[in-house]
Formats: sequence, C-alpha cells, structure tokens
Amino acid sequence: MEKSFEPAQIESTWYERWEASGAFKPSGQGEPYCILLPPPNVTGTLHMGHAFQQTVMDMLVRYQRMRGMNTLWQVGTDHAGIATQKIVENQLAAEQKSRHDLGRDAFVERVWKWKEESGSTITNQMRRIGAAADWSRERFTMDEGLSAAVRKVFIDWYRAGLIYRGNRLVNWDPLLGTAVSDLEVNNVERDGHLWSIRYPVIGSDESVVVATTRPETMLGDVAVAVHPEDGRYAHLVGNTLKLPLTGREIPVIADDYVDKDFGTGCVKITPAHDFNDYAIGQRHNLAPINIFTLDAKVNENAPERYRGMDRYEARKAVLADLEALGLLVETKSHKLQVPVSQRSDAVIEPMLTDQWFVDLTSDVQKDGRPGGRKAITEPALDAVRSGEIKFVPENWSTTYTQWLDNIQDWCISRQLWWGHRIPAWYDEAGNIFVGEDEADARAHASVAPVGALRQDEDVLDTWFSSALWPFSTLGWPADGPVKNERGEVVANWEHDQVFLPSAVLVTGFDIIFFWVARMVMATKYFTGRAPFREVYINAIVRDAEGQKMSKSKGNTLDPLDLIDGIELEPLVEKSTRSLLIPQVREKVEKRIRKEYPEGIKAIGTDALRFTFAALASYSRTINFDLKRAEGYKAFCNKLWNAARFVLMNLPESEIAAPAGAPATEAERWILTRLKQTLGEVEQHFVSYRFDLLAQALYEFVWNEYCDWFLELAKPALNGDDAAAAASTRHTLLVVLESVLRALHPIIPFITEEIWQSVAPKLGLTEDSLMQRPWPRADQTVADDAATAEIEWFKHVLSGIRRIRSEMNISPGKTIPLLLADGDTVDRDRVAKFAAQIAFLAHTETPQWIAAGADEPAAAAAVVGTLRVLIPLAGLIDLDAEKARLAKEIARIESEIRKCEGKLGNASFVANAPAEVVAQERQRVVDWNTTLGALREQAGKLPQ
Repeated sequence: MEKSFEPAQIESTWYERWEASGAFKPSGQGEPYCILLPPPNVTGTLHMGHAFQQTVMDMLVRYQRMRGMNTLWQVGTDHAGIATQKIVENQLAAEQKSRHDLGRDAFVERVWKWKEESGSTITNQMRRIGAAADWSRERFTMDEGLSAAVRKVFIDWYRAGLIYRGNRLVNWDPLLGTAVSDLEVNNVERDGHLWSIRYPVIGSDESVVVATTRPETMLGDVAVAVHPEDGRYAHLVGNTLKLPLTGREIPVIADDYVDKDFGTGCVKITPAHDFNDYAIGQRHNLAPINIFTLDAKVNENAPERYRGMDRYEARKAVLADLEALGLLVETKSHKLQVPVSQRSDAVIEPMLTDQWFVDLTSDVQKDGRPGGRKAITEPALDAVRSGEIKFVPENWSTTYTQWLDNIQDWCISRQLWWGHRIPAWYDEAGNIFVGEDEADARAHASVAPVGALRQDEDVLDTWFSSALWPFSTLGWPADGPVKNERGEVVANWEHDQVFLPSAVLVTGFDIIFFWVARMVMATKYFTGRAPFREVYINAIVRDAEGQKMSKSKGNTLDPLDLIDGIELEPLVEKSTRSLLIPQVREKVEKRIRKEYPEGIKAIGTDALRFTFAALASYSRTINFDLKRAEGYKAFCNKLWNAARFVLMNLPESEIAAPAGAPATEAERWILTRLKQTLGEVEQHFVSYRFDLLAQALYEFVWNEYCDWFLELAKPALNGDDAAAAASTRHTLLVVLESVLRALHPIIPFITEEIWQSVAPKLGLTEDSLMQRPWPRADQTVADDAATAEIEWFKHVLSGIRRIRSEMNISPGKTIPLLLADGDTVDRDRVAKFAAQIAFLAHTETPQWIAAGADEPAAAAAVVGTLRVLIPLAGLIDLDAEKARLAKEIARIESEIRKCEGKLGNASFVANAPAEVVAQERQRVVDWNTTLGALREQAGKLPQ
C-alpha cells in the first residue's frame, strides 16, 4: 500500500474494472432484489440531491448483492420533453432559426442528434460517485421498447374509456406554448397590488366592490359570488351587475367557497382563467369566457379596445379606463404568490384548451365498465392502505392517500414536438381514431372516417412514460428479448418480471403525487402487481445553515467539485456565469470568496458518500456542511493508516488461522464488538437508518479498532509469547477484512483498494471485494467475559491517560502507579494485565497500597471501587489536581441529576421500556459509587 491515501488515483481505475468485469449485472442466483433509478433528465447534470439519493441506492444494492441477492439496479434517463426541446430551440435561436423553419421531422432528428452527443453527461457523472448500476440494461424513455409500452398503455386505456379528450382549464406556459404539470410550476412571492373595483347593480343605485390582483381578467368575468349566509348581500343574490368596460350583464351568485370575512366578501368569477373560479363555474353552470390567445394576448372575446394587447399592457389600459369612469375604488400594495414556469420563467396563465386526460375520478363509464376511480385510483389506494406498499418514514403514506382521495383527472398532453406523439388521428368531421398507427386506428374505428386522417400534433406528458418505468424497463409488453439500437438485449419480460415488484423506491417527497402514485396506478392496472414493496422518502439537501440551495444565493455545491477539488477563481467563474443580474452576481462572488478563500480541497468520492450516509436520517431536510465532509476524509485516512500498520506487522507469507480460540482477551473483545456492530448495521439497513448505520461503523473503526485494538495488540505483537503474537496478527487481519466488507457499501473505492492488499494474507481468491459475502453477525462468536475484562482495562488506561493529559505529564515519561481499594476481581485483573498496563500507559509495575496504610498525595482515577493513583511528588501540581477533581466531581453530579430527573418523571417510568428504566437506575448506582470514591480521594489531598 502507498504511504498516503490518494482518492483520485484509486477512483480513476476501480470503477472501470468493476463495470468491465460485469460485477454490476444480476447474478441470476438468490432472491431477486431490484431498485429503480428515478430516471434523471437527459438534459441534466449531477447535483447534490442526485448524489445523495444515488449514494443511498448504491449502498442498498451493494449490501444486498453481498448478502447473496440477485440484484438489479435498473437505470436509465428521461427524455425530459420541455427541457430538451428548449435546449435545442435555444441552439436554433443562436442560428437565427426556429423549429418551424426546420419542420417537425427535421427538428426531432436534431434533438436525437443532441441526445446522442450530450445526453450521457449525468450517467457518466453517476459512475464518478460509484453507482454500481447495470449499465448494460440502461433505458431511455424514448427508446423503441419503452415507446411501444407507452403506445399500448394509451391505446388500452383509451379503448377502456379511461382516456378522453376535453376542453379543460390547465396550467399554460405562454412562452413555450404548452400545458405544464403542477410540478413544473413554482409559486414565487412577488410585490404586487390589490385593486378594488366597483360593479354597479342593474336597476339599482347599489353596487358591489370586488378586489383582484389581476384586473385584466375582469374582461372574462361571468359572475360575482358572495357567501350564502352573508346578510349584506343576500338581497342581491339573483340580481345582475353591469360588468365595467364590457357592457355585459353578470349575475350575483351564492357559493360556500367565498370567505365572507375576507375583504368585501365579494369575489369576481372568471372560470376561464382561475382554477377555483373554474370549479365554481361548473357548480353554477356558468359558461367560461376565454379572453386570451395562447401567447397571452387579449383575443376577440374582449372589447375591441383591448384586443391584441399583451396581458400586462391590457392591465394598464383596464386600470386607466376604470379610473376614468370612477370605478377604481382603491389601490394598495400586496404580496403575491405568482405561478411561474420552471422551464421558461414565464408567468403561468390558467387557460382553457383542448387536452387529453386520464380519467381518475369517474366510478362507471357510459358502457358500464369500471371508471377511473375504480379501475385506476382505488387499487393504488388499496396497495398502501393494505400494507402491500409501505412508506418509510410511514407518515408519507398519509400524504399519498390524501392526494389520491382528492385526485383530479390527469392532463397528459403537451403541445411539443419532442416526446411520444399521441397515437390519435382525426378525420375531417372531427372524429377521433386511436391505434398503433393509422392503419390500426382505422381498423378499430367504430365509424367510417370522413376524408383523410391527420395525426394529433401533441405529445404525451413526460410523467406518462415515467409512470410505466417499473415494468416497461423490464421488457413489457414484448413477448421476447428487447434490444437496444446496438442489437444488445436490455430486457426480457419473460425472465425479468421476477424483479417486479422491486424492493424499494428511493425518491423525494416532492414527486409522491407526480411519479410515485402514477407508477402504482399504472403498474397495478397492467400487471396486477405493486411496482415496489417500500418507498423510502429521502431528505432534501440544503446548505450548512439549512437554506435551500440556489445559484442566486451562491450556496450550491457541485458534488464533482467536492470530489476533485476546485481552485477559487474557477469556482467563482462557475458560480456566477449564469447569473444575469449584476447585483446578484456581485453578491454571489463575495459569498464564494468569503466561504472558500482557497477554493475547495478535494475530499474524494468515499468521503462524500460517507457524509451523505451519516446525514441520511428520517428528517425532511438535511444540512450539508463541508467541514463534516472533511472530517470523513480524515476517517478514510484513519482507515488507510490502520491497514498499513496491520500489514507492516505481518510476515510476507499468508497468515494461518490459529488452531483454537483467539489467544488474548483483546482479540475476543474486538470480535465481540464486531459482532455487535454488524448486528446493529444489519438492523439499520432494514430500517433505512443510514445515519445510525454510518455512526455504528465509524465508532467501531475509529474508536475501537484503531484507537484501542491496535494499541491493545501491541503487547502481544512485541511480547515473547509466539502463539499470542500469531493469533493477534490473524485477528487484526480478520477484523480488518470484515470491516472492509461492512464499509464497502458506503465507501467502495478505498475498501476495494485496501482489500486487494489484505486478501492474499488470508488466502482469499476472489478478484474483487465485491465478490465477497456480507460479514454476518451470526458468524462471529461473542465473549462477554473477555469484553468485561477489556472494558475494565480500557477504563484503567483511560484514567491514567486522562491524568497525564490534564496534569501535562509527558506521554513518554515512565511514572509510578499505585492501586487502592477494589475487590478480588480487580486484583485478579491487575495481576493479569499488569504488564500490558505498564507497557501501554508507560508506568512502573502497578503496586497495591495495603488497607489502612498511609497514602501519598496522588491524582486519582476511579474504576468502580478501584482507585488508580499517580503520586503527586515530583510529577503533579497539587492545586491543579484539586481543580481537576472538583471538575470531575461536578461532571458526575450533573450526570446523577440527569438520571434522577428521568426517574423522577412518572411518564418516563410508566412508558419507557423496562430495560431502559432499569439501565437508568443502575447508572445512578454506578455514578454514586464513582462520586463517593472521588470525594474520598479529594479529601485525602493535603489542604
């Protein structure tokens, strides 16, 4: 092994060797275990959320593979309809062209070309973080096999009456010219205004005042609503109002939706441009009036004066006209939640358009077949309510079921060219024909087409194809092998359906609605199975202060920059290059220079992965602190140096196992602690508590193996007992090899590199650590007696070392050691470990003080009833020892108060497990024993 741990040198070679060896493919042996990668956008690059989530998945896959499971990590990318089309359209704009200049076929061909050249960025970055995925089965949502699945699902649902076309209100991006999903809309707080407008009552001197943040939409008002129990307006319900600027008459209606205590208690109703108003309009049979074109300009349904104006230009004109008529009552500042498109930054406009929908709400179709709720929605609800699918943490199941209980029909069409084109055709009479192609559509037509057919221009929502991910990636609906464009088999439903349901889905809470629920709905409908058994909802990564990561804040981190390191100037340039506002760019640069004055030093992949594991609790968010990551790089260094120490103390030949049990108590103790740690790790894998898992391994490796066992091994390695030395060498190696296996799912690169040097010493013949089995807890024998002895020994050594440190005694100086009190067990243990105590603590041979004999002034450590004494004469400052004892006494008194506080809490005693209560009571006894001994020792010091 090299003298120092250099992550870059190790990581650059091992991943290629693993992938080339086929180590990531299913073995074909053991129980199936599958994880589905949430397919990242083909346009994307690896960010902290990806790296965190994929580290969790990789840990699970590597762990289960070592446990002998037939593992498949199914990976692939999403075609990302809007994002990908926008990238290529931007490229065309730089050439002063548009997609319409190319035409649909040529444009789609260009997108495919871009995908082939640039679409593998994120999958190559996944390799950098060690993702042990089966890349030979990589899928793309637009590949031939997945496209066939999309067509079949659409056609089957349409023919079952579960897909329909209708004129409905949707989120409309006027810049991109397409409907978008709720997930693609951000509600952004902005400064705005609230305008109060007077609407005259026809045939009366009365009027009502409504308040609105969007006065231009009044041109499409169809009513004003009041609450049914609002006495102020009860006499007006059923009357009509004169809608200002339009000459139209609109009714006053009563609806429970209105909050009578908010504002004036009157609400303008514009069903064509507001989702809540749309629902009210449906309840009251009010015909909506759309006043905008698809590019958000005022159309012919509005008065001529405003036609052709942009919506914000029309707002100014409407306000000016209202003020001129004396109908603008009030204008005041108001904070708004404005819906903004993630893709274009355009303000979303609720718009009535013709779209395709999946019926998720009807109980029965017209022909008597089960409707969307019974056929699609209810089975998805039942899967979670019955426990067939479990959420971790469990509380997310409530989020899932509440959404499905209140679900709306799903808009699945997008007005794009890139994506799965809807397999529907129209004749000249407007009849719809659906099929695999035009011929199939004609063959299944219930009426004869009138004239030529034209295919629908729209494509399907990206989430539609993603909903099929659990079974389409396994080859469904093909009868045989599915091949990629290179002729390689990527799936075969006949064999691969053993991976359905997958074991666990690892994903974020923000797509429970948009992806998780839809996968359950589609998979249950078409296969009768759940898509996965468990859903682990991972936390969202934030910065060290808990702030959302944002380019405009300058607190985003690129995981590859953490792995490789980046100097200050490139970091500044990278962080500010996409910021267009000078003030924001200046603010971000200032923050970067302050927080990273020397840039970011490389920490390596393993340290980054360990950090993610250590943070992966059940919390909704996690705060990523670079200092903590640097701490885990130190852990990797510690492991590396420990392995070098072990290997340097071994002969060149293979280390044979001793004939009998391990020769020393220290060996039997470390093997017991290894067994306990492995048991904890296995439990934490089951419960997805990766933070506790990482903590257990960290503490075992750092504190017990490195800090204690390597020290405890030295007396045997340097002693005259050849058998003890040989046994200790073997145990050092066996525990190290087991630890490398246990750590491998978290930190695969360093463990593989060290293991390659360790394996020959144990006669192991596998080519890679990945081929080794998981080190099971039940394969190690516990020795409680040895553990008790070593824990006693550790306390004695710790006490001596603490006195040395606090009294500033040189670590290398040999000092006298006296012992007092204790019991027969203590005396037996001192006799057994005297040589080791003297060797490791740098003391003279321990000497007992006879009962009743005079004691010299001494500093003391207490282990049970045993007092460990370091004489003060010539070594220790008397006042300093008094201060040290006072500090220790205060600390133990504090511990006693904590325990007594718990035991004095009736709720704790009544509700905590009996063993926990008993443990607290025993701690009070033990602390009081120690306290008594310390007070006695303090009293013996000269005053």
